[in-house]
Amino acid sequence: MNELTPTLELALDLLRRPSVTPEDEGCQEVIAARLAGLGFAIEYLPFGEVNNLWARRGNDGPLLAFAGHTDVVPTGPLELWQSPPFEPQIRDGMLYARGAADMKGSLAAMVTACERFVARCPDHRGAIAFLLTSDEEGPSVNGTVRVVEALEARGEKITWCVVGEPTSTERVGDVVKNGRRGSLNGRLTVHGVQGHVAYPHLADNPVHGAAPALAELATITWDQGSEHFPPTTFQISNIHAGTGAENVVPGDLHVVFNFRYSTALTAAQIKQRVTAILTRHDLRYTLDWRLSGEPFLTPAGDLVEATRAAIRVASGIETELSTTGGTSDGRFIAPTGAQVLELGPVNATIHKLNECVRADDLNMLSAQYEGILERLLGRNCAVPPRPDIGINASASAADNTIAPS
Repeated sequence: MNELTPTLELALDLLRRPSVTPEDEGCQEVIAARLAGLGFAIEYLPFGEVNNLWARRGNDGPLLAFAGHTDVVPTGPLELWQSPPFEPQIRDGMLYARGAADMKGSLAAMVTACERFVARCPDHRGAIAFLLTSDEEGPSVNGTVRVVEALEARGEKITWCVVGEPTSTERVGDVVKNGRRGSLNGRLTVHGVQGHVAYPHLADNPVHGAAPALAELATITWDQGSEHFPPTTFQISNIHAGTGAENVVPGDLHVVFNFRYSTALTAAQIKQRVTAILTRHDLRYTLDWRLSGEPFLTPAGDLVEATRAAIRVASGIETELSTTGGTSDGRFIAPTGAQVLELGPVNATIHKLNECVRADDLNMLSAQYEGILERLLGRNCAVPPRPDIGINASASAADNTIAPS
């Protein structure tokens, strides 16, 4: 039986709340109450049906923000869960619940890390903030992006941001995301002429016309990637044509596709190349684009070094920097000039049935977050870190401390 540490107790409270996107179900209020007790100023920023929280402790810079989301994806068939997804259970050291890994466990770890850090360093330099939304697993229209716009409008700048997305592969902290690829979506309709399959000369089959163009889009090399990013990829996610009848040539072909692209390309360049290919194949088409996010990269610097040192001291491992995987709300924060990293628990079960995370990993993650606070904001702390947090947490408070840029 795992000891119910403050981190696990808070995680259990959050996981009991069925906050399927865009619902929050009181999660942000629970977190806000804990932060208010530490001297954070609490500000709710609702947009549409989405709940957002901005909480800040300290008025001066530099500002270290923890970012995350309280919404979770739908559960899927309840009968296929080993235990109810919103009745969290710890079995054989694993914490089972929807959102355990993505990402209520991270939120609990962030809060308790701040509680310990503020208790030791009530007069820390700079400021700490939390940016939470209930619109990350949904369309991401009224969530973090709107909060960032509000902060930018009043000149409130984030220096460093740690996003609690589940980044680890085998051990918590073994992989940290220091960037993400861009995501560009296209909805293509290729227009033909519907008709009888027995009279193809009286019809124009858009599937036949589009097939060579789609094959070219799927097989060409878009770029070579870079030191930090894999090559750009093109994937068709949906394709449909026809009435369902066997003897009718379809009038239109509908294709939904996505580009995950590196900093070697821009969205404008991708659009131009796609349009050129479709035009060269003499297609009649309409094409609508939606940019989910531009690529971003946080190179070596204050946040990267502080995070690596915090993981090394708490866990005794060296972390790998990566830009693979999907998008995150970091894509809305990085363009403001903030250094952005993502650090969270093992991601093997995210969005799956029986989502789970090692219970002890959340305690370790909290120690890692505390170590980041220590190195970026924690000089002259009155009390050293607790010796039972992390394998080397009694190391000097000055060890690898990073000065603001």
